[in-house]
Amino acid sequence: MSADFIITNARVITMDDDLPFAEAVAVKANTIVAVGSAQAVLNLQGPSTRIINADGRTVMPGFIESHVHIFMGAGELDNLDLSGVEGLEELTRRVRAYAPTKPDAKLLYANQVSYSVLGGTRLPDRHDLDRIISDRPFAMMTYDHHTVFANTAALKLAGVLNGAEVPVGSEIVMGADGLCTGELREPGAFRYILALTPTKGRDTLGFTDAAEPSPVPTPAERAIDRAVLLRGLKYCAGFGITSLHNLDGNFYTLELLQEIDEAGDFACRAQSPYHFKNYFPVKRLDEAVEMGRRFTSERVSSGRVKFFMDGVLESWTALRLTPYPDRPGHLGDPNYTAEEWNEICIYGDKLGLQLNVHAIADGAVRRTIDGYEAARKANGARDSRHRIEHIEMIDPADLPRLKPLGIVVSMQPTHAPGSVFPMEPGRSRMTKEEFGRSYAWRDVQKTGVPMCFNSDWPVAPLDPMISISAALTRKPYFEGATDQSLDLMSVLKGYTSGGAYAEFMEHRKGKLKVGMLADLVMLSGDIEKTDPHAIVEMKALLTMSDGRITHQA
Repeated sequence: MSADFIITNARVITMDDDLPFAEAVAVKANTIVAVGSAQAVLNLQGPSTRIINADGRTVMPGFIESHVHIFMGAGELDNLDLSGVEGLEELTRRVRAYAPTKPDAKLLYANQVSYSVLGGTRLPDRHDLDRIISDRPFAMMTYDHHTVFANTAALKLAGVLNGAEVPVGSEIVMGADGLCTGELREPGAFRYILALTPTKGRDTLGFTDAAEPSPVPTPAERAIDRAVLLRGLKYCAGFGITSLHNLDGNFYTLELLQEIDEAGDFACRAQSPYHFKNYFPVKRLDEAVEMGRRFTSERVSSGRVKFFMDGVLESWTALRLTPYPDRPGHLGDPNYTAEEWNEICIYGDKLGLQLNVHAIADGAVRRTIDGYEAARKANGARDSRHRIEHIEMIDPADLPRLKPLGIVVSMQPTHAPGSVFPMEPGRSRMTKEEFGRSYAWRDVQKTGVPMCFNSDWPVAPLDPMISISAALTRKPYFEGATDQSLDLMSVLKGYTSGGAYAEFMEHRKGKLKVGMLADLVMLSGDIEKTDPHAIVEMKALLTMSDGRITHQA
């Protein structure tokens, strides 16, 4: 047998405890057929084998991006990026410079704006945005994708200036004048704005609803959507990502992903859950079973369900155990009562589904754990691997509850304030003690609970190098605060074998081992010898997924 590819002269990090490091890897079709010394692996060289000299660079399993919103992120690649913009003057300059580049756009749309873009704690309103641009509809999404600020023209066009119907957990903030202030909290409120984008909100369908698109896209619109998704998949491959977990899935998106794969345009594996909304009857979980039945390949699959237990700290919608320190008496906005949630968990678990829950604050985390515990008591123990996404706050009493219930924790290194995102307003939503032990990566790791790391793109930058560096270089927020930084191998595990475990695929990927799928990445240097702060400059020089080169710099 001769190999199709041999990557040699490498520093191979295998994530395989039996052989942690090697010099070379051989690939045949979509399978790894040899890992070991350069001399041994080169014995598989044949006349048509392609030899790739890594020149001492890191070769490792492909990154598994275990929490991403692929359709939404891809749809935003052409939007105005307001990352790092501070002050009304700079915001005005950026928006007015962008407007002429989109002369025919129904809505001028921007992303990644900070809640504190105006300085201090005052949030933007429609009057601020009207002063920037009033003759065209303009809206901007916050970096966490949980709030949209819109000008008067956009609110009128979307039909929400005078308010509109929204589900529990969402809010169209109304002013004393009886009109919307311009602030739209959570997807149920800003879905009206998203309907004005080029995809008419189809790229955010799973985020805002799990129903089929209405009206049904025309063939031309479907082709547009497919092209957007393909661009997003290739964008992922460019960062060394070989698999992704799309956390706002629906039948339509999965159909598009399958069409892309069947057309021979495969660029990245995609697993996507059914997105269950808090106003659905529990029986709609049967649709998640159907989704899992329809999509079962190693390249496009389902079998999971995504829920939102709460919102985010920044907009006071995350569910706390105690009132917000800067908003006395307010605990946040839960999407489910404890009774509703326990019923959902018991039914979904009985169906054999894996449950994935967005839970930001300690109240949401506890309610989520309680539901998983109720399911285990009702249905018996099984290898469910129910997940909790984010856990920005967790009460110390709940930490030891995670592992016994078989929970998988999914966390984002770049979300901790002071890395990619500013300190405020998140800092003000917690007491000093809570802030000191927040984003508790190391505390969670110490419990022995399985962990996976990810970006939540487009909430944060997709590049795994940014996340890895953030996890390595994080410092305690103040003297006496908990050190939550992690070591390199722990972070790499969270981005590889940890992600594979989270999707029940640890026997097929996440490691460079004979018989595993040929999913790997070659970096631009030796990551073990690179200063942690400099890791952000590293690139993926080559990405291989399913034995195909999906990116090469």
